[in-house]
Amino acid sequence: MKIKKSHYIFLFCSSLLITAFCFVPTSCSKQEKAEESIIKINENGIPVMQPLLEELPKLSKAFLEDKKYGTSRFFEKTWSEKNDNVSFLVAKNGQIIYENYMGYANKRTDEKITKDTPLHIASVSKVLTATAILMLIDAKKIKLDQKAATLIEDFPYPDVTVQTLLNHRSGMKNYAYFTYENNNWDKKKILTNEDIVKVMVEKEIPLETKTDTRFSYCNTNYAMLALIIEKATGLKYPEAMKEMIFTPLGMTNTFVCDFEKDREIIVPSYKGNNMEIGTDYLDGIYGDKNIYSTPRDILKFDTARFAPFFLNADLLKKVYKGYSYESKGLRNYGLGIRMVEYEKGEPFYFHNGWWHGNTSSFINLRKEKVTIITLSNKFTKKTYQSKKLAALFGDYPFKLNDDNDE
Repeated sequence: MKIKKSHYIFLFCSSLLITAFCFVPTSCSKQEKAEESIIKINENGIPVMQPLLEELPKLSKAFLEDKKYGTSRFFEKTWSEKNDNVSFLVAKNGQIIYENYMGYANKRTDEKITKDTPLHIASVSKVLTATAILMLIDAKKIKLDQKAATLIEDFPYPDVTVQTLLNHRSGMKNYAYFTYENNNWDKKKILTNEDIVKVMVEKEIPLETKTDTRFSYCNTNYAMLALIIEKATGLKYPEAMKEMIFTPLGMTNTFVCDFEKDREIIVPSYKGNNMEIGTDYLDGIYGDKNIYSTPRDILKFDTARFAPFFLNADLLKKVYKGYSYESKGLRNYGLGIRMVEYEKGEPFYFHNGWWHGNTSSFINLRKEKVTIITLSNKFTKKTYQSKKLAALFGDYPFKLNDDNDE
């Protein structure tokens, strides 16, 4: 059969299309995999974190030995007293360089702190709350610029947005103060996140400053973000955090304290003189605090955040930028992370915490992929000295052996 010239042209073009199509699957599959990694939605329609899929480079034996030596010397010098309580871990590329656990989880029962002992991580909880919110934004369940009043029933401040809650520019007052003042709340009753809104409305609590005019660190912001997580997921905050973050990352020793259910089993906290600190009416609030965890579990969480497609690139950039430049200074706050923006060298990203006798420090050296975590259930400012270790890994202006460095 004689084939017309037009048929040759058709066959030639078809073969080009087929050839091109055959080369697409490899690149497309990688792209699809990348897009899937941005945010994964489970069968309940809720975004869930994924462990880091590709292994980061293995640390050399020489590197491990060198950094372990420097880190262990710092730990032994800092936590030198026999009655110290601490959980401590330093890792790079998700690989533990050094960890140490000492002291009492509970002096009444002689229970010691181990790698599996969940301690109250205080305001480091904000990093995890912010992460859940960012995941919901990435999944288009909520918007960064969305008004909080559209998500929280009866919320009385019309200009407050999700972003101004995340970066502490809402202008709201601290619930610990306005519920305590003027008998605004019965201190014999445990306060809940919903109760905070009720007090705001019934007692007509004014804003401290006009929204988005200045930075003011305020726990109320993150208590409200917990309510937004509940609204967006249809789950209570403890369950939402478990489904979105703790379970998929294998954080088996991490939980949000349900005060009525867990108060008898949680690790107590202590003053510096070893006197146990009891609970009070503010211990039922979550979002700003009330997550119990271990350094190993927090490492799993932080390593997952090193994934290149943890969030979409534009949103991730917004997390690690400062929003408050009304006053001169190096310190700033992103979306759920503190930062120090030095004139030279890398920005220093961290979050500290303090609640009752619990102190915590979470340090995330993004460029070096280093995680430093220190937790204590006995009040001490030693916890915050962990920042000095950044000098072991990168261009940060800390002096590792300077006792006067605060």
